[in-house]
Amino acid sequence: MTGTLYLVATPIGNLADMTFRAIDVLKSVDVVVYEERKEGGRLLRHFGIEKPVESLNEHNEAAATFIILDHLKNGKNVALVSDCGTPVFSDPGQMLVRRTVEAGMKVVPIPGASSLMPALTVSGFPIDQFVFYGWLSPKRPRRIAELQQLRREQRTIVLMDTPYRLVPLMKDIAEVFGSSRRVAVAFDLTMPDEAVFHGTAPELALRFEREERKGEFVLVIEGKGR
Repeated sequence: MTGTLYLVATPIGNLADMTFRAIDVLKSVDVVVYEERKEGGRLLRHFGIEKPVESLNEHNEAAATFIILDHLKNGKNVALVSDCGTPVFSDPGQMLVRRTVEAGMKVVPIPGASSLMPALTVSGFPIDQFVFYGWLSPKRPRRIAELQQLRREQRTIVLMDTPYRLVPLMKDIAEVFGSSRRVAVAFDLTMPDEAVFHGTAPELALRFEREERKGEFVLVIEGKGR
């Protein structure tokens, strides 16, 4: 009998957001697969969990997928966790899930924390329909072209990026969208210094340039009026 692959969502910052079910699964599986040793080790230590571990990240995804599939084929249950939030969603692991499904083995999602829905709900924009675009290109000409396409989008738009690219990103959004569209930026969700900023792109670009604010963020843009 083959094993089961569990996709275990973990807190995006506040460890109190870990679910009882997620803890139970991590305690019950044979192998835990984390993205980076530092974050994965911290999570397991916090909850007093000791398990054999493997690493799967953007640098070793193909090789790690082969090793983990072998564990599953040998009947071992495996839990995949990312550094934070829901595995596979904007994180490595899609190859593993696809190969597991293709092999006819069971994949079970263990839901939990995600930065996407909290950011959407506090934005104040319509969320009956939205577009998750994720990361724009790090190269400015391509990023500008992507933003110009998104400018025509009538649904609420969700973007993510690395903390050090916040100001350049906000400046580009201000250039393309102007002051006609509202923006919400949610910083360090679930953490003590959590903060949500609302305004136009030019207003927020100027504010973040002055404050040099650092931190993980989710950026939500109001859709084009119909």
